[in-house]
Amino acid sequence: MKVQGQIVDIKKKRIFPGEVVVEDGKIKKIIKLDSAPDQFIMPGFVDSHIHIESSLLVPTEFARMAVVHGTVSTVSDPHEIGNVLGTKGVMYMIENGEKVPFKFNFGAPSCVPATTFETAGAEIDTSEVDALLADGRVKYLAEMMNWPGVLFSDKIVHAKIKAAQKYGKPIDGHAPGLMGEQAEQYVKAGMSTDHECFTGEEALGKLELGMKVQIREGSAARNFDALYPLLEDWSHLMMFCSDDKHPDNLEIGHINELAARAVTKGIDVFKVLQAACVNPVEHYKLEVGLLKEGDDADFIVVNNLEEFIPKATYVNGELVAENGKTLISSQSTEIINQFDTELKSASDFELKAKGKTINVIEAFDGQLITKKINLPTAIEDGKAISNTDSDVLKMAVINRYSNAKPAVAFIKNFGLKEGAIASSVGHDSHNITVVGVDDASIAKAVNLVIEAKGGLSAVSSTEELILPLPVAGLMSDKDGYQVSKDYTAIDNLSKKMGATLKAPFMTLSFMALLVIPSIKLSDLGLFNGDAFEFMDLFEN
Repeated sequence: MKVQGQIVDIKKKRIFPGEVVVEDGKIKKIIKLDSAPDQFIMPGFVDSHIHIESSLLVPTEFARMAVVHGTVSTVSDPHEIGNVLGTKGVMYMIENGEKVPFKFNFGAPSCVPATTFETAGAEIDTSEVDALLADGRVKYLAEMMNWPGVLFSDKIVHAKIKAAQKYGKPIDGHAPGLMGEQAEQYVKAGMSTDHECFTGEEALGKLELGMKVQIREGSAARNFDALYPLLEDWSHLMMFCSDDKHPDNLEIGHINELAARAVTKGIDVFKVLQAACVNPVEHYKLEVGLLKEGDDADFIVVNNLEEFIPKATYVNGELVAENGKTLISSQSTEIINQFDTELKSASDFELKAKGKTINVIEAFDGQLITKKINLPTAIEDGKAISNTDSDVLKMAVINRYSNAKPAVAFIKNFGLKEGAIASSVGHDSHNITVVGVDDASIAKAVNLVIEAKGGLSAVSSTEELILPLPVAGLMSDKDGYQVSKDYTAIDNLSKKMGATLKAPFMTLSFMALLVIPSIKLSDLGLFNGDAFEFMDLFEN
């Protein structure tokens, strides 16, 4: 096979007319020509940190959609399914991904369960982490969210770090807001990356310590605008990632979008492509070609170096997408799950008012961090209720692994004026999270998820929708483009009900994520992420 165009040599920062000769899945030759078609041949894009589960798609379906945008590989943390099913879930992701021509690179989850302040479905202990790292298909130790354990010499945490070092595999960091001496200590312990930086100051501090910073732009957390200026001087230590991306966003674009935005902002194209294509391959030692003779034939043909619209995507020399259409076939999907809780009634979500004010979770569009605010308690018949006028709504987290009393609190900025939305995608333990205006709607939305053994639901005064996620309560077993369509329908219903967030279901999924400050709700109660301890809901 031969492909002609303008060859983009990122390392040497040059572009020349040429021909790529592919034989047996490898690049046999790259030949300079006097002239070639007005299209650009370059290495494929790599998402340097993503949880495939958050796309609501199994790996094979994710791949079908990603290759359309020129993505040939991901660095994938199976932390989500690990919290539900342990190493069985991790192996499911690896084996499912092997069914298609796409280069998934899974890590060994380092924090399952993420904390002791929530109920997870499984544990991945040190010996299991070691066994995963010994597998050549597992490329790294996935994000070490327990940064206090790193700093204060937790024996289990450091045993996992040493296991990664024993196998010569990199360790991903996760330390939002960590700066100064603590950040330096964190890096010295072996943490090599961070995708959680949300200010330029924080990212610069970590870059100066030698840490690689991933610019994250997902469906909920969006840090591109804060971090892209650093590419000008630090492109050799930066990468792009999505972290968590819903199917409707994936259908529109992927890493190619970030590359285009960075070039539009005036960043040199070679610096952009260094971050988008080269750095992840070199840092994680991926078996992904970089458009050199002898490399795997993993490359893309794009229209230009401003828009990066793929005309063709090749993985191991196989044409996997062309002119906006995937050429990867859907694969059969095994259903594995763990879901065991009884249906709920409206009375399960009633909350006796025990104070004049309540500590409320304030959510922010485009951020995973939250803020604690203290507001007057809305009371009716001695019970604390939602107040749609001030946009303070009742929220609950329900243990999905066994029958238990729901934990109830309040959250601001979801905007619902009626009904409720619920999800079994609830980082990190993936219990059921729900936000609603009244107890009856909350119970109805939760029960739709329970009956489906996982999914997203929305309940209004006139409609009920459920997007089933039977694979671990996290992923659909259906065609990715159909899932995108179904997700769009349920997202539209939530906004018809008043939701003001750009991605309400994605934001909802992070409201039980205790390792991100500053206030969240687990199935065991309201949690202070700054002090790392439970806190009271009511005051005064």
